[in-house]
Amino acid sequence: MQKALITNDAVVFGILISIIYFTFYTSSLPSKFWQRFYLFLPSILICYFVPGVLNSLHIISGEESKLYDVASKYLLPACLVYFTINIDFEALRKLGPKAMVVFLAGSVGVVVGGPISLWIVKQISPETVAGEMWRGLATIAGSWIGGSANQTALKEVFNPSAEIFSQAIAIDVITAELWLALLLFGVANAPKLDKWIGAETTAVDEIREKIEREYMNNQRNASFNDLLLILFVGFGTTALAYVCADAIVPFIENNFPNLKKFSLTSTSFWVISLVTLFGILLSKTRLREIEKVGASKFGSLFLFILIATIGMKMDILAVLEKPQLLLVGVIWMFFHGIFTFLAAYVTKAPYFFTAVGSQANVGGAASASVVAAAFHPSLASVGVLLAILGYALGTYLGYLTGLMMQWVAA
Repeated sequence: MQKALITNDAVVFGILISIIYFTFYTSSLPSKFWQRFYLFLPSILICYFVPGVLNSLHIISGEESKLYDVASKYLLPACLVYFTINIDFEALRKLGPKAMVVFLAGSVGVVVGGPISLWIVKQISPETVAGEMWRGLATIAGSWIGGSANQTALKEVFNPSAEIFSQAIAIDVITAELWLALLLFGVANAPKLDKWIGAETTAVDEIREKIEREYMNNQRNASFNDLLLILFVGFGTTALAYVCADAIVPFIENNFPNLKKFSLTSTSFWVISLVTLFGILLSKTRLREIEKVGASKFGSLFLFILIATIGMKMDILAVLEKPQLLLVGVIWMFFHGIFTFLAAYVTKAPYFFTAVGSQANVGGAASASVVAAAFHPSLASVGVLLAILGYALGTYLGYLTGLMMQWVAA
């Protein structure tokens, strides 16, 4: 294996942070060039692929670096805590049953579509999904129900090779971006779609007004103690999850060794599951107020560091080896779309709930808020609310989907 030009992790980390900063700085510029550039190549994609290019050119080495190990062990669990602690069940309830039904139908579409799409492609081209390919594809379920943090969590659980995971990431991103483009096209025609299904849209207006009032009343600048509390909650919860996992895993290994095939002897599985559960429980306490001083911003920062370290393990050439895998993604997304739109049609839900609910699944908070803001800027947080629920469900439902895909692949 060719030795990388840069092997010092301190230097590599500085490069990754520079890539993340440059990406977000340029994406915020009003320049038409950059706006068009990021329309076709989203920030999250750049933060993944640029480190991958550097790895492929042997400038840095994802195999030799320890940065991913640190990020996945410490930053990923804290990231999940920050995203799930902000769940506001009362606000979700006020969105009405239609929004929840459409969102959950989209999640079910991902769970059902995963194993079915794998089975269909297996009949058409067995070599495309042969071997351990299901491990990489299973991580897409986490991404399409929750987000990148859930996908990274399932990567730790199912442990696909770097090559397989790179291919899965490519399928995930390409298919999801095509789907986002279709949804945004629908935004421009939302009144016609709402009229066609006879949707009631007054609830959307009421939600917009409520969110505008709450946002103005709750935000405040963070003090030093606030920042320490955010770190305490994230990493303290992570520590507790590791304490519990270190007790659970040996117990299962000694008493129920057959459960290994369900990844229940994986420390990562228990840590990820427990921090998600702890985050949901903490959302019912006063600690959820750390979001008012920017907890989710810490989560987003940790997430993009994770994405960059994952990208650093990617070999660009490996991604191009199996373009036929795109068929799995297209069929899979078809099932998600059918379930989502069918639920919307049956419940007479406005297209706003359809588009935002779908992106809360497939794209996470970032793109769900983009789609919501396309209707009205003040509605962006509605997308975030649904996406946060996706973060809470993503790892668990993604794990279930992965088990079914393993059964299909066998």
